[in-house]
Amino acid sequence: MRLLLFDLDGTLVDRQSAYGGAVADLCRRYGLGLEAEDWLIAELADRASAGDFFRLREAFDLEPSAADLWQEYVDLMAAAVTCRPEVLEGLAHLRAAAWTIGVVTNGAGDIQRAKLAGTGLASLVDGVAASGDLEIRKPDLRLFELAASRCGVSLADGGWMVGDDPAGDVGGGHQAGLRTIWLRGRPWPDGLPSAHHVVDDVTDAIAILLNETE
Repeated sequence: MRLLLFDLDGTLVDRQSAYGGAVADLCRRYGLGLEAEDWLIAELADRASAGDFFRLREAFDLEPSAADLWQEYVDLMAAAVTCRPEVLEGLAHLRAAAWTIGVVTNGAGDIQRAKLAGTGLASLVDGVAASGDLEIRKPDLRLFELAASRCGVSLADGGWMVGDDPAGDVGGGHQAGLRTIWLRGRPWPDGLPSAHHVVDDVTDAIAILLNETE
């Protein structure tokens, strides 16, 4: 069994097209106007946590608890986020080819696992490490170690990391001793070692790894 780690948002699932709609739905439920919606969209642009909803509650004097607001957002995101059928099919092929598949992701554990469950990805991965589990973020080596451990394997045996974030996914993958595949799109920082492969879509990465199996 060989280890293959994937990033979640922007790699396996399309967060960007989901979170704006989830925010709009949440604001409509509580009669919040465009000011609150724009504020929350800006706050959640890169990541979301329960703390954002404590600030929302205080800023707009809302009656529901921050925990309730956060849980509603988690549920809305789980319903809105998508994973394309061809990606799910590709992961099923990788599992059939004896790859051990993990997800290493920056984000709160509850919302990231809700996305995995809502998209059908949960049944296709062997282990998940979210930054909220340890209050650390990629490229911290400890998050990659946790992902490998939850997959029942060791980073010492090598493997691959696939993601769209140059520093977090490719840089972190290099530090973890993994080969890397980058989904191009974000600016590439100066001085960062190159990925082993560069692709435009996660299905291209899956195809490369299936060829590695043959």
